[in-house]
Amino acid sequence: MGRAAARLISWCLLALLLLVAGSSSAAPGDLVPPPPPPSEIREGSTVVAPPRAGPSAPTEDADATETAPGTNELPSSVADAPRVGHGVLRMPPIPAGFNTYDAGWVRFVYHPSSLGRVQPLIAQAAAVRHDLSERLGFPVLSEVRVMIARTTGEMETFAPSGAPYPEYAAGVAYSDLGLVLLSLTPLHAGQEQDLGEVFRHELAHVALHDALNGQSVPRWFNEGFAVFASGESSFARMKTLSMSTVGGSLIPLHELERSFPNDETKAQVAYAEAVDVVRFLVRREDIHRFRTLITELREAKTFEQAVLDAYAVDLATLELEWRDDASRRYTFLPILLSGTFFWVIALGLAVWAWRRRKRRDKLVLQRWAREEAMEDLHRERARLALRNEAARVHIVLSRGNEVPVAQLAASAAASAAANEVEVPVVQHDGSWHTLH
Repeated sequence: MGRAAARLISWCLLALLLLVAGSSSAAPGDLVPPPPPPSEIREGSTVVAPPRAGPSAPTEDADATETAPGTNELPSSVADAPRVGHGVLRMPPIPAGFNTYDAGWVRFVYHPSSLGRVQPLIAQAAAVRHDLSERLGFPVLSEVRVMIARTTGEMETFAPSGAPYPEYAAGVAYSDLGLVLLSLTPLHAGQEQDLGEVFRHELAHVALHDALNGQSVPRWFNEGFAVFASGESSFARMKTLSMSTVGGSLIPLHELERSFPNDETKAQVAYAEAVDVVRFLVRREDIHRFRTLITELREAKTFEQAVLDAYAVDLATLELEWRDDASRRYTFLPILLSGTFFWVIALGLAVWAWRRRKRRDKLVLQRWAREEAMEDLHRERARLALRNEAARVHIVLSRGNEVPVAQLAASAAASAAANEVEVPVVQHDGSWHTLH
């Protein structure tokens, strides 16, 4: 019974791990591949920039002033990838005292003290670019500048003059310029931050902009693709989607075309939905359809028409298919992720441990009984051996004074005669008879 309980608990834990692995934002084989060895991609030159003036303060440029208020109204504009239209932004200058590393298509700008943190980004840049090109079906990222700040405050000074800047961001992508801003430190102390993940996320925004020739797409598609392509995985996001699926609180996609909800809980649901819908669109069996979708969007077709041409169903039907897929994938996950499930597992482990200990104690008692029986048997055999030894007669002959054999025989005969009992006899007719 103990083994059966152990197997049951093992199967439950295995099912939980499989559900967690299968429900992640990126399916197996869809994550960003490991970068090639540095020797294959580190072809470039490092230049120490001469001292120059830092970026100037925002000016009251007439064009910027007229355009800036509407910059976040574009559907494809997201918090960390603001859009302002062509010809509005200008590439910021390289800050004084910063070095540059030019790999041809990408140029890294960083402070000399940050070289150790920047090298891993340089090493994986070519692999990330190749992966994004494969996903989108077009060459992307032909000219990108990546500026790495030491703090979020310093990163804000790197933003183009007059450009919108998110208040809470570890990275920003200005896709119209091919500019990516990164911060080595998170906004809040103690907050976890994967710099490589943020780097891939922002490059994905720029790559999608390049593949679409700057055409606008719904915000959920823009943000969902960036999260999915970067390989980001979030247990909290997966749990949010699971609870929303079971609770029926998923948000219709048409409500996420231009913006995400301001409410924190609904915003979490929106992000979780965006990532999972893109996962659904980029399934291995539908990767060719996703590339067709990018081609249709590149030709300035509406998103609804592009979906119809690529997937042979309208967007509303596709959303229903995704909801059905999500209900199959995530229906039982909240049960596994709830506290009740872990209490059941803990109780099962306790019962299994108790039964195992009880069985072990039983085996110990049986061993002790066998050992006591063996000891009793040995003692009985020893007692019988002593009794037989006491009943045995020993004849000891002295080697110093040996007695002749004849004398021993005579002594034995005399002893026998002395011990013989006298039997009464009578004489009759000249013969003696023994009385009985």
